[in-house]
Amino acid sequence: MADAGMDALIEVMRRLRDPEGGCPWDIEQTFETIAPYTIEEAYEVADAIANGSRDDLRGELGDLLLQVVYHSRMAEEEGAFDFADVARGITEKMIQRHPHVFGDEVVETAEAQTARWEATKAAERAKSGGAATSALDGVALALPALMRAQKLQKRAARVGFDWPDTGGVTDKIAEEAAELAEEIDSGDADARAEEYGDLLFSVAVLGQHLGIDAEQALVAANRKFERRFRAVEDRLANAGKTPAQSTLEEMDGHWNDIKRAEKG
Repeated sequence: MADAGMDALIEVMRRLRDPEGGCPWDIEQTFETIAPYTIEEAYEVADAIANGSRDDLRGELGDLLLQVVYHSRMAEEEGAFDFADVARGITEKMIQRHPHVFGDEVVETAEAQTARWEATKAAERAKSGGAATSALDGVALALPALMRAQKLQKRAARVGFDWPDTGGVTDKIAEEAAELAEEIDSGDADARAEEYGDLLFSVAVLGQHLGIDAEQALVAANRKFERRFRAVEDRLANAGKTPAQSTLEEMDGHWNDIKRAEKG
């Protein structure tokens, strides 16, 4: 059934991209124009997982799969590769990176497998990139900034460029916060933005030390803020008011009540 489903999807995409009778919009697309949709669909998969709906997840996974088929079809039209090549490539990679499953090597823990996985990827990057490569090579530019910050620091930490403990990181956060405070009243917008970025990077590094995914932590914080602020709006609406018709003190009082209720 899976093969029949994939074959049907691949044929649908071929028809959509067919210059003779295909969809005008699909025919006009390129790797560059489709890339934002690919990123968006990946986030929608994550949203479906967070929402806990398996029906939504099934649908979003289908949308993400369509993106893989779309890019593969455009590459096939160029004579570069097709979907089968993509599937073969990832199959071979997974077998190569799991010799403890598909070979005789022994890996006892998930932590040991993670270390081995990273070492294998580093060796692959060195092999494909020639003799001189950076420890930071291969960290995708299109990643969300917080996620990329943690990946960059993780790579640097593997070659010894890191604080030995969280105390060093928290000291760095305090230092960056003080530098930002100095620039707030300076009138130099570029300097403020630079110091603000340094502070965010340091906070992301702290997450790395604590084993916290900075991106997911901020996603959760965003959801919490949205939930609580909507609850504030609901309370105000019940009183016949809007936020614009309320004082900060009033809204803050509702916010604190809602926060206490959630924690209690």
